[in-house]
Amino acid sequence: VRLNLAAKREKLSENDHLVICISRTQGSAGNDIGFELADNLKINYYDVEIFDQVMKRLEADKDAVNDAENFVDFNKYTKKSGGSLKTRFREFNRYHGLPKQDAVFFNMSDLICNLAKTEDCIIMGRCADMILKNNHIPHISIFITAPFERRMQRVMEMHPDLTEKKVKHMLKQLDRQHQDYYCFYTGRRWGNADNYDLCIN
Repeated sequence: VRLNLAAKREKLSENDHLVICISRTQGSAGNDIGFELADNLKINYYDVEIFDQVMKRLEADKDAVNDAENFVDFNKYTKKSGGSLKTRFREFNRYHGLPKQDAVFFNMSDLICNLAKTEDCIIMGRCADMILKNNHIPHISIFITAPFERRMQRVMEMHPDLTEKKVKHMLKQLDRQHQDYYCFYTGRRWGNADNYDLCIN
C-alpha cells in the first residue's frame, strides 16, 4: 500500500513504524473499521488499553478515575475546578501539582509517543494525531464519520432499548465533548479535513 502522506509532514526513514491514528464520530463504525484494519495488517490496536496503562503509571485507583470520567465529563470551562478541598489536595499530591485530567493527558501523550517509536500500531482517538505531529513522529491520520441520521440508526440498532430522542441527544452531546476535548488539548478543530491525511464519510 503506497500511502506515504505522512512523508509530506515528516521525513520518513526505514526505522519508522507504520502508525495509523483514527479519529471517529460515535456511531460511524470507526472502532470496527480500526479493529478490522489492525487485524488485516497484523498490527496492534490500542484504545482503552492506553488509558489503562496510564492509570497504572499514575498508580491511580481505577474506581476513582476511569476513562468515562476523564473524557465524558470533560468541560473546558470547569476543568480545573470542582471537588472538595480534600479531594483537590489529594489529587495535587498524586498528580504532582497537575489537575487530574491534565496529568492523564500528558502521561497518555508520553505513552502514545513510546508506542509509535517502538511498533507498528493503530491508535484510536486520544488526540494521537496531534500528539505525534507535535513530537515529529511520522504517522497517518484518518477521520471517520457518517451522516447524523445513519449514525443514529446504527446506535439504535445496537441499543434497541434507547429511544430516538435519547440517541439524538447522546450523539449531539458526545460530538460536543469530542470537539471541546480535542480543541482544548490541540488548539485545532476536531473533524476539520485539513487536519487529517484521509477523511472517510
